[in-house]
This record gives sequence, structure tokens and C-alpha cells, in this order.
Amino acid sequence: MRKRERENPCGVCGHYHKYEEGEVCGICGHRAPVSSDKTSLQVSAFPSVILPDFLYLGSYDNASRSELLKTQGIARVLNTVPACQNLYKNSFTYHCLQDDKILQFDDAIQFLEQCERDKARVLVHCMSGKNRSPAIVIAYLMKSKGWRLPQSYQWVKERRSSVELSQAVYQQLQEYEQKLFGSSDSSIPALPTFSFTGAPSFNFGFPKAIGPVPVSVPVFNNLGATSIFAGPPLQVPPQEFTFGADQTQKSICESLANPSGSDIPMDSA
Repeated sequence: MRKRERENPCGVCGHYHKYEEGEVCGICGHRAPVSSDKTSLQVSAFPSVILPDFLYLGSYDNASRSELLKTQGIARVLNTVPACQNLYKNSFTYHCLQDDKILQFDDAIQFLEQCERDKARVLVHCMSGKNRSPAIVIAYLMKSKGWRLPQSYQWVKERRSSVELSQAVYQQLQEYEQKLFGSSDSSIPALPTFSFTGAPSFNFGFPKAIGPVPVSVPVFNNLGATSIFAGPPLQVPPQEFTFGADQTQKSICESLANPSGSDIPMDSA
């Protein structure tokens, strides 16, 4: 296999085979789609343009297509997922974030600002191009343009409709907005929903915010409350208790033993 072919692995399975010519992958058996599906795959292979001639947003599939990146003039790549490999270190300048949970906004923005000063086009990508990498781009717009979080989010969403931020990532963006501007936009406490002309609104699977639910608070030390021991005493008449047999029962027993009522002489013999 020629060197040029080895630098372009399949964008779907990641193995080296002539997927554009319909060759079946010898490792996993993947075959490139045909007819109309192939056209849609070629269109999605290009990253989204966020800022013309400078900032691009995409997925790991976009980052794996070196020839397409070179066609767009992209020379640097910001990898936001530590698990993703940097495939073409000889062709592009890479910068990789090291934390897979907390987004390092300052580190990423510093790299993007250097790219802007050098007038170098840069691709920001994660695995799917929907969550981590859009968050980095949104943070950069807030820092460089002075836009608040809703405006920056809408700018990116309009240029890449597949963006789906998780609640955890969006919360990190809110905290970064508060760091930049001193306070976050309290009017949008959760993921924003934007309405576009001629298109349905997006809520990204998160429930809409509702008003606070009133909760009744128990009242303690209420002097007006009635205690179970504060009621009137029970009027129970006293009862006579006799320990052992009473007089009536004693008389009955004696009459049964001696019906005549006379003394029974004892045998002197």
C-alpha cells in the first residue's frame, strides 16, 4: 500500500483500506456505502466552519481525513478527548487536553489565541463533535468576542445543528461565564432553547424549567396545640375488688357440703 493511502484510514472503522473505491476492510469487513448514502457521508466529512478562515468544529471522523483538512487549509488540531489518537503528527500541529471530565477552558483558549495570532486555521474536535468540542468553541467565543453564554451557544448551534451539550458540560460553561463576567445569566438556568425561523425549537432532551413548588413547612412550639394529656380526667366509678372468694360464694359452698345445716359429728372410733 502506498504511503499516501496509509495516511488516510477509513473514517468509519479506522482501518486502512480503499473505502472510497468500495474495497472491503480486511479486518472488520466494513464496506463504504453506495448511491445516496455515499453522498451524505462525503458531505458530513467536512467540519463545520465557526469563524471563516480560522476556527472549525468537527468530530474524530473529520480529524481522521487529512486530505480534506489540508484542502480547507487547516494546519492545527485541538483534540479535546485524551483517548483520541493524534493520527498525523507529521502533517499537523496538535494540542490535546489531558482531563477527560473537566474541560480545561483556559488551556484550550490559550492554544486557540496563539493560532489566531499566527493566522493558522485550527480544527477543534472530540469524538462526535456534539459535546466537548462545541463547549470549548463556545468558551472561546465568550472570551474573545465578549459574548454571553446564550449568544455564543446560539452562534455555534446555528452553524452545527448536531450540537447536544450535556447538563454537566453546560454547567461548566455557566461557571466559566461567571468567571469571565462576574455573574452568569440568571435568566437561563438550564440549557437554552432557541427558536429559529421556519424550524422547530430545540430543547435537546432536557425538561423545561418550571417554577418553584410550594412546600409546607411544619410549625414547631405552637402554644395553641392541644396535648393528649391536657383533656379532662376520665370519670370512672371506683370498683370493689375482693381477693379470694366472697361471702356469697362461701355460703353456697357450705350449703352444698351440709344440706341440713347441722353439725356433722366426727367419728370417735
